[in-house]
Order: sequence, then structure tokens, then C-alpha cells
Amino acid sequence: MAVTRSNSGLDVVLDAGRSIFHQTLDQIRQALAKRKVYRATFFELAGLTDRELKDLGIPRSNIKRIAKEAAYDC
Repeated sequence: MAVTRSNSGLDVVLDAGRSIFHQTLDQIRQALAKRKVYRATFFELAGLTDRELKDLGIPRSNIKRIAKEAAYDC
């Protein structure tokens, strides 16, 4: 005898919950990846001397903006 199982309302709700969970998890991963780029860019530029920044044409006051643009495509 074969046993069949139909989707109950609970199964539909659980599937939707899993989908939302995975979407949220993906968003968190993307946010963490962007934050990693921001921090790497910021600390790399902040570690340069004023002379090195001047050679690159970057005022020290623009480091945060540049790091933000690198990470978040602003």
C-alpha cells in the first residue's frame, strides 16, 4: 500500500518560513561582505602617511567616503 502525503497548510507555512529565513541569511551575508570591503579599504587608506595620500590625491578627510563608495557603490 502506497502512502501519499499532500501539502497541508502547515507545510506551506513552514516552506515560506524557510524561504524568508534563507533570504534574510543571504542579506546578512551580503551586508557582512560589504562591511569587510569597507573596513579593508578604510584601514588600508588610514594606514598611509599624509604624503602617500597626497601623492594619490586623497585628502585624509575623504577616507571614510572613499571606503563607503568602495563597499556600498554610493
